[in-house]
Amino acid sequence: MKIKDLPDSSQPRKRFLKFGPEALSDAELLAIILRTGNKGENVMEVSNHLISNFGQLSKIFNSSISELHKIKGIGESKAMEILAIAELNKRVEQEKNAIKKITCAEDVFKYFHRRLKDKKQEHFYILMLNNKNQIIKEEEISKGILDASIVHPREIFNPAIKNSASKIILIHNHPSGDPTPSQEDLEITEKLQKAGDEIGISILDSLIISKDNFWSWVEKK
Repeated sequence: MKIKDLPDSSQPRKRFLKFGPEALSDAELLAIILRTGNKGENVMEVSNHLISNFGQLSKIFNSSISELHKIKGIGESKAMEILAIAELNKRVEQEKNAIKKITCAEDVFKYFHRRLKDKKQEHFYILMLNNKNQIIKEEEISKGILDASIVHPREIFNPAIKNSASKIILIHNHPSGDPTPSQEDLEITEKLQKAGDEIGISILDSLIISKDNFWSWVEKK
């Protein structure tokens, strides 16, 4: 049965207008985002398939286009709509929790945790600071397996020089859930610290973030 053929009390858009978003189920809210179903299934049925396949909204919003595309009725366009909503939500949360000045490693953890905690690959960032430890800018340097050949000093310090940063913090995640540094992690940090000392941009800290906690190069010394 098509959504328009259902009684008003069962149509997500009409329920939204009458009762507000808080009254709708997860599937109904997804149905509003998706707008249409496919041949043989209305949009509510497609939404329920999404939820039953992923189990949780967080898993839907942290999936990839290819993973979403495996669900019947979810083409590339619908997958992009879902992930666009997920990204906007992340940005809203970042604005709410924005930290303008770094005072300790936990500030950095709070700044990056939400976006990195469910990543399935390693992402390496630098956080650029002025001489008052205020955030100037962040930049993603690499994505994938972290090794010294990828994280080269010029890739790290060029953005810092361009943005007149006096200090930087290194951040990457461990998808395994264990933030304990590998030998390579320690060697990369030491290498970049020496390079920073030579050009006058100090490495304030290096953090490894996992799903629930973090490791700080400064605090664990």
